[in-house]
Amino acid sequence: MTTAGSFLTEEMRQQAIGQKSAPRTIDVEKGAIIKFAAAIEDDNPVFSDEMAARESRYGGLIAPPTFLRSVGVDRPAFPYDMPFNRMLDGGSDWEYFHPVRAGDRITAISEIADVNERTGRMGLMIITTIVVTYHNQFNQVAATQTSTSIRY
Repeated sequence: MTTAGSFLTEEMRQQAIGQKSAPRTIDVEKGAIIKFAAAIEDDNPVFSDEMAARESRYGGLIAPPTFLRSVGVDRPAFPYDMPFNRMLDGGSDWEYFHPVRAGDRITAISEIADVNERTGRMGLMIITTIVVTYHNQFNQVAATQTSTSIRY
């Protein structure tokens, strides 16, 4: 049951938690890694110099950690309409487990991990935590991104 000035019920929270997006898959190309590194002005040779990268501990080109943002994963849908039309990015935390390499096929799926409400200076806010998991073609988790969004 909602309280005065409240939107979210415990039942609604439980309906939302665990909702997943459709998978999004990209094939990682060597040229895309090199262009991405140049675009972010990261001159680390493991991102752009194939010879230097082969001599590194990685044995070849790897993508910069922020490269996974280019996957463009969808947000999972809420099982109910949200009455808020404004949204803020509350930040992200990343964990990296395996390097992303040229030739990898990366699949990303986002999942609602938590949803809560708070009242702030601007009124009622819905705080959502979404975890995006990035798997490679060997089903290894390359990275996870935990992000927070604030609807008001």
